[in-house]
Amino acid sequence: MRKIAILAGVAAALAVAPASADDLKIALIYGKTGPLEAYAKQTENGLRMGLEYATKNTMTVDGRKIVLITKDDQGKPDLAKAALAEAYQDDKVDLAIGTTASGAALAMLPIAEENKKVLIVEPAVADAITGEKWNRYIFRTGRNSSQDAISNAVAIGKQGVTVATLGQDNAFGKDGVAAFKEALGKTGATLAAEEYVPAATTDFTAAAQRLFDALKDKPGRKIIWVIWAGGGDPLTKIQDMDPKRYNIELSSGGNILPALAAYKRLPGLEGATYYYYAIPKNPINDWLVAEHQKRFNAPPDFFTAGGFAAAMAAVTAVQKAKSTDTEKLIAAMEGMEFDTPKGKMMFRKEDHQALQSMYHFRVKVDPNLAWADNELVRELKIEDMQIPIKNKR
Repeated sequence: MRKIAILAGVAAALAVAPASADDLKIALIYGKTGPLEAYAKQTENGLRMGLEYATKNTMTVDGRKIVLITKDDQGKPDLAKAALAEAYQDDKVDLAIGTTASGAALAMLPIAEENKKVLIVEPAVADAITGEKWNRYIFRTGRNSSQDAISNAVAIGKQGVTVATLGQDNAFGKDGVAAFKEALGKTGATLAAEEYVPAATTDFTAAAQRLFDALKDKPGRKIIWVIWAGGGDPLTKIQDMDPKRYNIELSSGGNILPALAAYKRLPGLEGATYYYYAIPKNPINDWLVAEHQKRFNAPPDFFTAGGFAAAMAAVTAVQKAKSTDTEKLIAAMEGMEFDTPKGKMMFRKEDHQALQSMYHFRVKVDPNLAWADNELVRELKIEDMQIPIKNKR
């Protein structure tokens, strides 16, 4: 029996051969367990599919085999820091990708700088990542909070439109409204009121009534724009208060497919979204949608597209630099354009934020879908949005 056990152990060791020094090693740090588990799983699926697509199914770049090393940070900043340090120092990865939660991603930024290694941030959205907490080793394929807010302002704002906002009484809500408000002012629209409520709020009656009062006597198109993360369901609860009696519409950004189920009660709602599988028309997205449906019996979602974009950026960078030397990678990536399921993205030289299209959508109810269909109104291209540079470079 002991001989059999030894032989089995040898076989297992051979099956999981150690990585070669010539391998191209990439770390994925993500919240595989914890509150953002669903997002993290999408990121991993998208990253793996993106590496497959970018390498024409060879999983090699310039003759080097790609080895993907995954580490779960549970969405916790201390674990994220430790995982990234381990990836750089012990696993000797060439570059890293991650993470899911913004707090964990912010904790990782100094680790990339200390180790002088590239970190591609995906999908954490906090502005500070490519803003005041940024350093030159950080590139982000994910969109930032300003891109979310500004695209929504561009989508719904125009002369003769009056908007009121509802946001969470925290940095996410206030920063989002601040970016939205600045962009809205450039569209000719008017901001009538701002309401902030705690993130744990479940009764929006008083805040919604104040917004109704601020808008009801205004001429022209009247819209309440909601910026929200997590539970509480403000959109459908405000809808239940019948804003249409004042000719008031609701607006918000896009969301992942499970969350879009609630949008089925909001036909006609308009806003801007980062990604919806049926919107981009290009060969990469066509492949992603078809293959994802085949493999997972579902369309790709927000963070699947994001993971795929990070893979395309990493492979493009190594091919362009003809090296994984950090300085050569940075030189190659600054200003670099790369293809993604959303079309072209470009790393802005000043802050390494990926500039990218967003999509003005309208909710359409399709009885054959469990979620609200996002019908494209227009693509908001890079040049349609003025995304501020917030770092101190």
